[in-house]
Amino acid sequence: MPAHAFLSPWTLKALRDIPLQALPDFAQSCTQRLAAGERLVTLFGRPACAGEPEDCVLTAVFQPAQGPLEVLRGTARGGARYPSLTCAHPAAQMYERELWEQTGLLPEGHPWLKPVRFEGARQQRMADYPFFQVRGHSVHEVGVGPIHAGVIEPGHFRFMCLGETVYHLEVQLGYQHRGVEAMLLHRPAWTLAPLLESVCGDSVVAYAWGHCAAIEALSGRSVGWGTALSRAVALELERVAMHVATLGGLATDIAFLQGGSTYGRLRTAIINATQRVCGNRFGRGWIRPGRSSVLSDALREDLVQTLRAFAVDFAQINERMRTARSVTARCLGVGTVSTQAARDLGLLGVVARASGVAQDVRTELPGPVYGAAPLSLVTEPQGDCWARVLLRMREAEQSVAWLLRVLEEGMPEGAEDDQGITDASSFAAAPPALQPEALCVSLTEGARGPVVQVLETGAGGELRHYKVQDPSLANWYGLALAVRDNAISDFPLCNKSFDLSYCGNDL
Repeated sequence: MPAHAFLSPWTLKALRDIPLQALPDFAQSCTQRLAAGERLVTLFGRPACAGEPEDCVLTAVFQPAQGPLEVLRGTARGGARYPSLTCAHPAAQMYERELWEQTGLLPEGHPWLKPVRFEGARQQRMADYPFFQVRGHSVHEVGVGPIHAGVIEPGHFRFMCLGETVYHLEVQLGYQHRGVEAMLLHRPAWTLAPLLESVCGDSVVAYAWGHCAAIEALSGRSVGWGTALSRAVALELERVAMHVATLGGLATDIAFLQGGSTYGRLRTAIINATQRVCGNRFGRGWIRPGRSSVLSDALREDLVQTLRAFAVDFAQINERMRTARSVTARCLGVGTVSTQAARDLGLLGVVARASGVAQDVRTELPGPVYGAAPLSLVTEPQGDCWARVLLRMREAEQSVAWLLRVLEEGMPEGAEDDQGITDASSFAAAPPALQPEALCVSLTEGARGPVVQVLETGAGGELRHYKVQDPSLANWYGLALAVRDNAISDFPLCNKSFDLSYCGNDL
């Protein structure tokens, strides 16, 4: 099958081909798509530019069960109201909260309308956060953070407990005000890759690939198969490193020290191999617009040898972890999120798949590389911490097997053998112009789930708006649900099994 026959995770549309709907019609169209079973990928707004009607321009991206991504656009005056989508479709709750915080548009009937990041005028009002309260005899609250006893990002966890049992957890984030999306509009589009690599430091490759794919689509400069393969290799190495790091953290949290030390050693082997390819252990510099690090024969052989040795030890420590009674006693039945709850809340990535939700950009919108060298969708049905452990093991094993296959067998028959669309010096000297008045949606299945980037250009091809969305945004609420009816002492285990990003949420 030719590469172009596969659905792409990147969608490019001219703005003139996306009708601008009034807010009531826009909300109704969103409701209809959600009712039809389409997944809400993102919903956001921006201030209107000169010549655009009203005060705000809205964008919603949907993923149907079959076919490419679909985009809706609307307009609204400042402070306007619309019927909340969340009442019937809880998966929209976080996107509507963010939209309200950033534009002032009010979703009437929203059951949990609270700030997401405390942006703008709300920045100095975090102490006024309206925490949900549980009242009753002997109910008590436990506050943790935002400053933690370790080198992690700030975040506050408010537990409402009866004895040792958690009745409710509320997660308050928004302590970091980096202004990522605004910064992306103050530099030339072709120089933004290092900044995108810094959005979420353990998902460097996912962000860089999604960004570069969008920039290349907007410039009409598609890369060849060799470049795309190099990027997929980087992405799967990042996935393996992330999953192994999480498994190591889980093992340490439950005092399974053999796993904690061994997973740490194995992760080091993977990130050191990444450094030998691109010069950085986290993949910085591997991917740039129009090019990727070249996988020479020597580097391919180095990666193959590293992965073969890794696979043997990884299988052994996984077996020890799976059969240790101390591990299963702590993980089985703890922190459960049902399949229905995961669907209702719109959970993403590893967390969703561990609750039986069959969802992965690499299989649904595979593009040329995953289309020609497919991966099987991996899920676990039970939705507890044990399921998230098993899923990470299985996904890492699958990624290693896939890497060995493509590195040893090379490109499939008929694939174009090239390493990029041009050399780095020509891009730096004369970067191509971006298509004016266009919108590009880019999805990349990172280790946590789909990284979403939406780029909109103005009349001169300049970037007018840049939306960035980490899967953690949707998944933090899932963690709060998972902890309910569990012992508060199990929270570290639940938290690590989700392994979400604070900075990915606080853009």
